[in-house]
Order: sequence, then C-alpha cells, then structure tokens
Amino acid sequence: MSAALLLGLAALHTAAPTLAATHLQVANQSVEQMVELPGGEVRPLYLTKDSPLTPVAAFLLDRLPVTNAEFADFVQQTPAWQASQAPALFVESQYLSHWLDNKPNAVQAKQPVTHVSWYAANAYCQAQGKRLPSVSEWEYAAQASENRPNGSKEAGYTQRILAWYAKPATAELANVGESPANYWQVQDLHGLVWEWTQDFNTALVTGESRGDSSLDQGLFCGSAASGSADPSDYAAFMRYGFRSSLKAAYTLRNLGFRCAQDIVATERQGDTL
Repeated sequence: MSAALLLGLAALHTAAPTLAATHLQVANQSVEQMVELPGGEVRPLYLTKDSPLTPVAAFLLDRLPVTNAEFADFVQQTPAWQASQAPALFVESQYLSHWLDNKPNAVQAKQPVTHVSWYAANAYCQAQGKRLPSVSEWEYAAQASENRPNGSKEAGYTQRILAWYAKPATAELANVGESPANYWQVQDLHGLVWEWTQDFNTALVTGESRGDSSLDQGLFCGSAASGSADPSDYAAFMRYGFRSSLKAAYTLRNLGFRCAQDIVATERQGDTL
C-alpha cells in the first residue's frame, strides 16, 4: 500500500473517527448474502509467464454489488457521508450527484451505486465489518465462468466481457442480480459496472521498490503493459488499465463496489490456547 494511501486513510480516521469503528446494519447486506471462495491462485497480468502465481487465501465476497438503496441506508445512518457533508478531500463534486434529496429514486434503488469514491466505498464496507476486496481476490473471483473456476480458455468467454467494455458509458444501468451467477455463485462481476478494490493503486506495481521509484504516488496506479504475461487477455488488460487511471476521490458514473471479508477460524470447543 502506498504512503499516500496510508496518509489518506489516516486523514479519514482523523476527520471522521467514528466511521471505521461503527458497525451498521444495512438492509439486504449481510454475511448471509456473501459466498465463500476457497483459496487458490491467480496469475498477475504484468509479470512474465514464468513468474509465480499469486496465492489467494479463502475469503468471503458479496454476491452482488452494493445498490443505491443499500448505500442510501448507510448515508442515512452516517450523515458524514451524505453528499452535502462528505469532505472534499475524500470525494469529487459528482459524489452521489445522481440522487435527489440525498436518496435514490425508485428506479435507481436496485441499481448498483455509482458516483462513489474509494473512501466512501471503504467506509461503507468497514461499517458492515467488512472491507473492499483486494485486486487479487477480485480477479480470482472474476476469472470464473458460469461452469468453471477459470473460464479464460472457454470459447467466447473473453469476447462476452469485451462486448460489455465496448458499450458506451452513457448506457442505462441494469438492476443488480440480473446476470447469470458464475461458478462461485457471484453475479455482476462483468457486464454491469467497474468496481473499486482495496489496493487498486498498487495494481500495476511490480514489487521492486527501486524499479517503481518513478511511479506517481498520488493514489495513482503505475501504468505499463510491456511485461504483460498474456497480451491476448485483453479483458484483464483493460481492467488493469482502468485501475491505473483512478484516484481514490474519483466518483465515476460507471464505478461501483462490493465488499469482502476475511474468514476467521473459530476456536473449536475443547481446544486450548
């Protein structure tokens, strides 16, 4: 995680110290509506084909993106994140600009919430006792087709995703949950909105601090494609390219989010410390 992001998080806790500590009960979003994904591996896009795969520990992920109605419930309980109250440091002027009177209309209610910054999405997830998924977790879940944990080699799989990427950004958003569930029973990872990840700003960093010394540290990702492990995987390439353009305060009309959660092993009865 970059120094700039750490500073931003520190500022967030300073500006609104109760947000991270307060767990809210938001309608229609609970652990029961998450799915458990087993541990596995995902291939980093910007490494060579001989580079090791990135391990992904088992985790929980929301089945669906967060909706306008769910986020409206959150801002009602947390006025500091209402459009009129959210600090300019953490949100652009377009934050929740598609709502009227601090709430979505009936048509928007079941659509994925957009016009939300990374800070706002992160605060929402923390309020649920959750977090944003990491890039590796998101990519691991998203590589599944309807029938396989990894559908990248299925005929037409990448083409279907690219067809969505080619749609104009002005297209009307559909309701969440209208696309088929993938192998893990997660929906809308493709074809609805782009999604924030916890570590979006490090998505293209190689991990070699000396080599990354020229990267913009203002919550930008690094950007380069020369080391792509599989240039034919244009869909993944476009996702990484999109992340490379983001800053944490951005509030885009086609950028939403969902939450993840660590799997905490519970102590078995009779076990000793």
